[in-house]
Amino acid sequence: MHDFVLREVSNTDIKKELEDIGFDKSYLHEAWKKFVYKNMKIYDLSPAQANILKQTAISVGADCATHRETITAKIDKTDCILGGSYSQLKKIAAKLVMQPFGLKFLGEEINNFLQSRKTNSTQIVGILNLTQNSFSDGGEFYEFEKAVKHLEKLIEDGADIIDIGAESTKPYSTPVLDDEQLMRLIPILEYIRENNIAIPISIDTRSSKVAEECLKLGAKIINDVSGFDYDEKMPDVIAKYGAKVIIQHSKGTPENMQDKPEYDNLLDEIYLGLKNKIELAVSKGVKREDIIVDPGIGFGKTREDNFEIIKRVDELYGLGCPVMLGISRKSLLNMPDADNYTKDIYSVALNTLAVYKKVDFIRVHNVELNKKLMEVLI
Repeated sequence: MHDFVLREVSNTDIKKELEDIGFDKSYLHEAWKKFVYKNMKIYDLSPAQANILKQTAISVGADCATHRETITAKIDKTDCILGGSYSQLKKIAAKLVMQPFGLKFLGEEINNFLQSRKTNSTQIVGILNLTQNSFSDGGEFYEFEKAVKHLEKLIEDGADIIDIGAESTKPYSTPVLDDEQLMRLIPILEYIRENNIAIPISIDTRSSKVAEECLKLGAKIINDVSGFDYDEKMPDVIAKYGAKVIIQHSKGTPENMQDKPEYDNLLDEIYLGLKNKIELAVSKGVKREDIIVDPGIGFGKTREDNFEIIKRVDELYGLGCPVMLGISRKSLLNMPDADNYTKDIYSVALNTLAVYKKVDFIRVHNVELNKKLMEVLI
C-alpha cells in the first residue's frame, strides 16, 4: 500500500511551481497555459452560436454550459459559461475563426479577454473632502488652510493621486450647487498650480460645469460617482479636455440609493452597466485608455452586496479598463460609532484583498496606513 500525498496548488505563479518540480524550462513558456483555468460568461448568443461554441469547447476537452432549451432552439438567446484552461480557450478562439454566424468575432473577443492581465501594482488615491457633511470627515478640511495642510500630508504620506470633492454623495444627501462646489474647489486648485504640485489631481463631481472649470485649472481626472447619469454632458467635457474619467456604478441617486436596493444578478448588472458606460464614453470621443471603472461600494448596495463585490472584483478586469475600489470608512464595516482611525485599520484589512487581487487603485482616507500595507505586501 502506498501513502500518496496530495496538495492543492493555489499559487497564482504556476510557472514557479512547475520550475520547482524540475519541469523542462525550454517548454515552460507554453506549458503554463495548460494549468491556468478560466470560467467566462458570454452573453446573448443565438442557439446556433451557442451549440457551435459548446461543440468546439468539447472538441478540445473544455466545456460550455448553455440554457437547457438551446438544443431545441425554443429560445431566442442564451448566456453561456465557457470554462477551460488558458491553452484550451486559445484553441477554441482559433477554431471559432473558421465558424459562421459571426463567431469569428467571438473568437477575437475571447483572445482579447485572455489578455486581461493583472501585473501592475496598486496605486493609492488619497481623499480630500472640502465638504461640511461628508460621512467620515465632514467639515474637518472645509477651511482653506486646513485643506492645504491635509493635501500636503496626503502627498507626504505617499498618495499617487489626490481625489478632491466638494459635494457629499453619502446616502440621503442632496446635491450641492455648481457655484458652491467651485467656490470650495478653485482656491485649492489655484494653490496646487501656483506651487507646482505635480501629483495628478482628480475631482469628485457629477457636474459637467464643475468638471470643466476644474480641468481648465489643471485637474487631470474626473471621478463621476453617478457614471454619467446625473449630467449627460459629462462625457463630452471629458473628451474635450482629453481627461481621464472614473466611471462608477451607482443604483439610483444618493437621495434614494439605499432604499432596499435589489439585484437579480449583482455582478451581471454592475459589469454590463459599466460596459455600456464605457461604450458611451468612447462614442463621445473619450479614449478607452483614459477610462477607470469603479463598482461603487455603498452606492445602491447592501452590506452583503459590498462584500460580494470585494470578493469578486477581479471579474471586472474583463472590461479591459483599470479598476478602482473605494472601501475606506464605509458602512459595510458596520462600525457607526467607531472613531476614524479604528475604521481606517479595518479598511486597511479589507484593502489587503484588493491589493492581493492587484486592483489598480484603492481610494482611501488614511494614505499613511495603506502605504504601510503596500510595503508589507510587496
